[in-house]
Amino acid sequence: MKSGRRAFLSGLGLASLATAFPLTRCTAKDGSASPAPARIGNGNMSLSFRPYELQLEHTFTVAGNSRNTTPVVLAEIQYEGVTGYGEASMPPYLGESQQSVMAFLSKVKLEQFKDPFLLDDILAYVDSLDEGNRAAKACVDIALHDLVGKLLDKPLHKLWGINPANTPMTSFTIGIDTPEMVKTKTKEAARFKVLKVKLGGGNDREMIDAVRSVTDVPLYVDVNQGWSDKHKALEMVHWLAEQGTEFVEQPLAKTAVDDLAWLTSKSPLPIIADEAFQRLGDVADFQGVYSGINIKLMKSTGLREAQKMITVARALDMKVMMGCMTETSCAVSAAAQLSPLVDWADLDGNLLITNDLYEGVKVIDGKLTLSDWPGIGIRKRDA
Repeated sequence: MKSGRRAFLSGLGLASLATAFPLTRCTAKDGSASPAPARIGNGNMSLSFRPYELQLEHTFTVAGNSRNTTPVVLAEIQYEGVTGYGEASMPPYLGESQQSVMAFLSKVKLEQFKDPFLLDDILAYVDSLDEGNRAAKACVDIALHDLVGKLLDKPLHKLWGINPANTPMTSFTIGIDTPEMVKTKTKEAARFKVLKVKLGGGNDREMIDAVRSVTDVPLYVDVNQGWSDKHKALEMVHWLAEQGTEFVEQPLAKTAVDDLAWLTSKSPLPIIADEAFQRLGDVADFQGVYSGINIKLMKSTGLREAQKMITVARALDMKVMMGCMTETSCAVSAAAQLSPLVDWADLDGNLLITNDLYEGVKVIDGKLTLSDWPGIGIRKRDA
């Protein structure tokens, strides 16, 4: 019964988004229908890619690991003189590497497809090449969506009929650190209206107290599976609710399903799935276990599946958060195209690094602000 339910809900997502790109004609300035741009022809697509290493401004510590860099792979899809940009980011827990991503991408033969608008066909082919490799698949998905938007000379949010005025505030992430460093980071993040605080390092109350000594903005809390006792977790969640916290993300190990369901049923705050949640088929299984899901393009294999996740989660009355890894403005701007559809956003990965190669989505007064640039809304920075 469970497998049938999952199949039905997966179908719901597919059916509801089957018209995501029904665009064969454009609208002229006088309102009349006009043919799609002439540059959409019958050429071949080609995929190229290269490794890149992101440098973080501060050491980034979560429950379980610390890092100063994040490896990524940057990709481009060329079609008739137009280039779509994509990105795969590989933080440690995803289990992917630059080597595995590039090995996967070497298998992708886009030349066989003459029409870049056949997104379902192309991405189903990419998904079928191997198990896992979610970030690698997302890299292709993002570049393909960017290409399609550029071919139509429209940003994705306009093609999808999404109102850019409805973008949410984005949180800015404060990693686990000493009280003094937490205060410094919090002061540096003064332009943000929401902060996301990493807990689970054994100094949780100290972390929150340090943030609260500087600001009273709302908090999102991410434990990254750092707690082990459900009763202590519930006690902590009650305390966090008193500190102005809006939700708690992945408080217990992703394998502790019964404990998580118990905690969610008693919690005064929404409990959000992150590490436990990967792909579309997971959404239905988590109803009743979590209050909502954190969608990240590197887990969902990209924008196409992320859209479907939002639809299915809404059908199940679950909350939706749009998150990110440490990424450039390429992947973050792609995710931001869907942000008006979600409850919360944590799209700050590009703001944590010092060597972003692109410019794209902006944060103005704490709010995500989409550009009118076509595709995912980015441009390469001048060298």
